[in-house]
This record gives sequence, structure tokens and C-alpha cells, in this order.
Amino acid sequence: MTPFLANILLALAWMALTGTYTAGGFFTGALVGFFVLWITRRGRGTTGYLTKVRAVAGFIAFFFRELVLANLRVAHDVLTPRHYMTPGILAVPLDVESDLEITVLATVISLTPGSLSLHLADDRRTLYVHAMYVDNPEALVREIKEGFERRVREVFR
Repeated sequence: MTPFLANILLALAWMALTGTYTAGGFFTGALVGFFVLWITRRGRGTTGYLTKVRAVAGFIAFFFRELVLANLRVAHDVLTPRHYMTPGILAVPLDVESDLEITVLATVISLTPGSLSLHLADDRRTLYVHAMYVDNPEALVREIKEGFERRVREVFR
């Protein structure tokens, strides 16, 4: 049984034992299950699972941080009399390869206020992104690659 499936089953068992059939109960059960797996399976192939859990948690934290910062920047621009926008379209070379990785990357870029994924090149190696604040195009491409794309690769590989 894979550690992920075992963790889900332990979370469901926790919900059944506590009688708490809510998202909070499932989340608590998942945390308890994670620690049970970590303690009982140390040294028996759970290193990859623990690394994945850390990567997913890091990705979620990074995305929410970027989401808040982008919202603040756009809100500041909307609420001030002077607009600070320097819109532009960027060509972001991709290192992600699978359909899922490309879809998740394009989605998180589009969900972040001030940016929008426009087009994936036919060779699937370049993603075109519209951004509201393109002061330095090379720095923004590097920020996307070292931020979102790196974390997407960590989660899916």
C-alpha cells in the first residue's frame, strides 16, 4: 500500500472513530495519519512521501504568499491616483514537460492577480504570459521560473 493511500485511509478512520465528518476532521486525521506513518515506517521507503508532502506544503505556502503580495500590489495600484502599471507579454521558456505540470503552472500564474497565461507554443517549450508589471522582463521570467515553475517540478517529480 502506498503511503499516500495509507494516509487517506488513516484520515478516514480518524473521522469514523471521532465521529467528526467535516473537512477539519479529515485534515486532523490526515495530520495524525502522517505522523503515524512517519513514526512507524521510518527507514522503510517513506522518505519520498515525506519529501512530497513537504514540497506540496511549500508550494501551497509560496502560492498563498504570492497571491497576497500580488493582491496588495494591484489594490495599491487601483487605489492610488497614479497608475504604476507597465504591462507586457513575456515568453517564459519551460522546463516542465507533462500536461499536468504545464496546466498547474499556467493555472497558478493565471490565479495570481496581475498575470495571465495566454498561450502555450506548439512545441510546448514556451508559455506566453501577460503581466501588469513588467519593469524588468528578464527578472520577471526568472522570478516565474525560480518561483512557480521550480515548485511545480518539486511537487510532480
